[in-house]
Amino acid sequence: MASFFETTRRVEFCETDMAGIVHFSNFYKWMEQAEHEFFRSLGLTIVNPQEGGATIGWPRVSAGCRFESPARYGDVLTVKLMLQRIGVKSLTYDVHFSIDGRPVAKGTMKTVSCTVTEQGLTSIPIPDEYLNQLSEYTGD
Repeated sequence: MASFFETTRRVEFCETDMAGIVHFSNFYKWMEQAEHEFFRSLGLTIVNPQEGGATIGWPRVSAGCRFESPARYGDVLTVKLMLQRIGVKSLTYDVHFSIDGRPVAKGTMKTVSCTVTEQGLTSIPIPDEYLNQLSEYTGD
């Protein structure tokens, strides 16, 4: 049973601010990118078109991030995504960012399984095709 998904990414110059430090908003983008990579590693997709025109998607209902130390242009971040909770309709992640073992930031993100149609979003129970793959990443 896996306990986390890990990926890396290099900080680009355009992701830094006037002080040469990563702008805080990038951590939210990187959490989402790690989630997408995690889904792909399981053979899943974050946008799943269905027959009849609906799409299964995973919009955010909450996200937060605490910053512990700076990251700068050229740094290679290790991004660890942990699936903390599988609910009936939602997934809750913790995401840890580090550079050579030095903590940089810790984030959390909650996402909900939804059908997306022209009429809007409707939350749905997490489909079995997702549950079967995701259950390997929990202590359940």
